[in-house]
Amino acid sequence: MCGIAGTFAPGPAVPDLAHVAERMAGCLAHRGPDDAGVWVDPEAGVALGHRRLAVIDTSAEGHQPMRSAGGRYVVVLNGEIYNFRDLAAELEAGGMRFRGHSDTEVLLAGVERWGLEDGLRRMVGMFAFALWDREERTLHLCRDRMGEKPLYYAAVDGAWVFGSELRALRAYPGFVGTVDRDVLPLLLRHGYIPAPHTIYAGVRKVRPGHVVTVRAGGEPAERPYWTVLDAVERGLADPLPSGDGAAARDALADALSRAVRQQMIADVPLGAFLSGGIDSSLVVALMQAESARPVRTFTIGFREAAFDEASHARAVAAHLGTDHTEHVLTGQDALDLVPRLPELYDEPFADSSQLPTHLIAAVTRRSVTVALSGDGGDELFGGYDRYAWGMRLRRLRAGLGPLRHPAAAVARLAAGLPGRAGDRGRRLAGMLAAPDDAHLYREIVSLWRDPERAVRDAREPATPLGSTPPALAGRPLLDRMMYWDMVTYLPDDILAKVDRAAMAVSLETRAPFLDHRLVELAWRIPPGLRRRNGTGKWVLRRLLDRFVPRALVQRPKMGFAVPVDRWLRGPLEDWASALLVPERIADQGFFRADRVADVWSVHRRGARDWGYLLWPVLMFQAWVEAR
Repeated sequence: MCGIAGTFAPGPAVPDLAHVAERMAGCLAHRGPDDAGVWVDPEAGVALGHRRLAVIDTSAEGHQPMRSAGGRYVVVLNGEIYNFRDLAAELEAGGMRFRGHSDTEVLLAGVERWGLEDGLRRMVGMFAFALWDREERTLHLCRDRMGEKPLYYAAVDGAWVFGSELRALRAYPGFVGTVDRDVLPLLLRHGYIPAPHTIYAGVRKVRPGHVVTVRAGGEPAERPYWTVLDAVERGLADPLPSGDGAAARDALADALSRAVRQQMIADVPLGAFLSGGIDSSLVVALMQAESARPVRTFTIGFREAAFDEASHARAVAAHLGTDHTEHVLTGQDALDLVPRLPELYDEPFADSSQLPTHLIAAVTRRSVTVALSGDGGDELFGGYDRYAWGMRLRRLRAGLGPLRHPAAAVARLAAGLPGRAGDRGRRLAGMLAAPDDAHLYREIVSLWRDPERAVRDAREPATPLGSTPPALAGRPLLDRMMYWDMVTYLPDDILAKVDRAAMAVSLETRAPFLDHRLVELAWRIPPGLRRRNGTGKWVLRRLLDRFVPRALVQRPKMGFAVPVDRWLRGPLEDWASALLVPERIADQGFFRADRVADVWSVHRRGARDWGYLLWPVLMFQAWVEAR
């Protein structure tokens, strides 16, 4: 895992390109504390900067920026190519010889042999890299299929600049960073800013599974080399047998075992997060099956019983025989982190589980450099509770028929009731009135239902949540909800959260469920094997039965929540009040001060639990104050 940054300035010469790239990459030292490097072609106006977290081939042979053996390409890579040994063997069979054993060298050799797009399709991994083609004088910005690793780019005074985080772009001379107020409704609705948008006007995220190509004198051209929708179409066209799920379970066991085995390759200490839930327990069980010694596992516990999963993780660890570390935290540990969130996340981000995610990363980094996780299991196998809610609401809407809109009106009246009843009435009204399933699901996952009312002079951009792809028309709602999450919530919330939380402490995280071969397999599994009799992740549970007694993991899903509602009426009240001063909000000109003040007042006096509405506003306000 690393940090990358650089520039392609084909116009007038940029003074001291090497220093510019060094300064940009230096902002990412937390992502790569082990080594630093810069490569410059002054004539072409190209500078590539790199900060290295040495994980595979920790010797000098893994130093970046790295040139290909033939000299045509130069690359800076953030991430890992998990199947690099298989690719290296294929390349060696064709006469290639390698000077080291890094995956970066294999990437370059593969691009020289097969070309960029064919090379990308052969790679299994999580990555974001910038590739300079010295022959074509072209810069390629490439991102992994599921969006595990971030990559931003923008035009600044005739130059193209890029980086793993926005802070690297801000370090480029002349970068202005004007807030794009149109994305603020997206932040309020989702708690994150979906790709390709960013908090800054004119700055974009490379989308998962895409390549952005920049040539002198032209605009960037973005094209996909793989999409979730492609995986969906192929999977639905070739389904596995349903029945008792034996074929799906066996295929899943093979694919996940292969992903775990390849992701355990590292030249540094490696472990895993273990919550005691289905996904992390299965990953750890397969790791232990591949390892001759106890796997290092890590969990955090909280003294507040409602948020503590440590006992469940402890039981699974004991059964599997892992070398388990448990660290008990207090609410104060999380509270102390709140002022640092703008620095850690670099862009407004409002999933409050960002707090415990960073804390478990910090605990884990004390012992290992790489940690595997169970991220992706819920999206791939129908694990979220909201999938059940969506299907129940769809049946309710169908049952009401022409009475749906009168029922929505009644629910709006219920919205006037105090406490949770009022909240539920307000949300139910929006769900009943939604024109179709796509908008129904958007209502289910929305924080603010009407975010434009809270933002001044903004028009909310469209996202995939507003429409159904033709390939999924007529498919069960479960399929569509999972697809929408895979292209929005997973890359832009879950994976962004984990990347920033872990890289802040120089910890590399890996997610076996996100191996694209496993993603493609998951779409071949019939919906009735993903959710059965109201139980999500049914086929995963049956696979886990081979390793862990069912009683150890059969419990309600807890998530990684923190009590934001209570904190905002208690230890965080002064912090929030200072950020939500109406005069300050009015002067900044982004939010409607009266709307925010109403929400804050209602929450403070306990009439509603509106912490979920306030958190994205607070994260933006804290970010504005810190920049």
